[in-house]
Amino acid sequence: MRTEGEIATNTDPTGPWSLVVPLKPLARAKSRLGRAVGEALRPRMALAFAQDTVSAALSCRAVADVVVVTDDPVAGAALNALGARVVRDAPAAGLNAALEHGARSVRARRPGAAVAALNADLPALRPAELGRVLEFSGAFPRAFLGDTQGIGTTFLSAMPGVELRPAFGGASRARHLSSGAVEITLPGLESVRRDVDTADDLEEALALGVGRFTAGPSAPVAHAADR
Repeated sequence: MRTEGEIATNTDPTGPWSLVVPLKPLARAKSRLGRAVGEALRPRMALAFAQDTVSAALSCRAVADVVVVTDDPVAGAALNALGARVVRDAPAAGLNAALEHGARSVRARRPGAAVAALNADLPALRPAELGRVLEFSGAFPRAFLGDTQGIGTTFLSAMPGVELRPAFGGASRARHLSSGAVEITLPGLESVRRDVDTADDLEEALALGVGRFTAGPSAPVAHAADR
């Protein structure tokens, strides 16, 4: 597994953006989803969501690299194999501290990098839609995208020389708006907004079309929804 001191590979390293993707240890990830899919499947689903998110992000031409902040060795190895650079959650102080740590890791290598935080649970993520989000964000010091419910946040960006200042968790849309970040209101960004925490969220993601990693483990859920 690559660590903080090594260089990540990327099939298209020409993009200007570095994305930071945080991921809890799989044993604790997606607890609300466990009620629907079962505790045995829940960690696999959490990893599959992250794999599809990272895979799509690395396929976006505007993205130079993806840094995953996690302490989970299984997830770290799987996401590293896709081309992400894995950074340990050294602060171990929650989601926003992990994102700030990831952003610092990016800028230790590329001081002039444009950085964005991206949720790890976007299994329907489409590279073209992410590209539109990044293009819009490039015109503002900080920008964010609200989730499907209009309560949380799935994406937050900071241009070179600007601190990320993440405020994820709960009603984060309002916090990011009040922090001065510009809200992205473009139409047609459903795959970037659709994070997955519940069975209903997963059904909506499946309707959008999930990536190959999520498609397999989610098959029983999809069949149950069709009954």
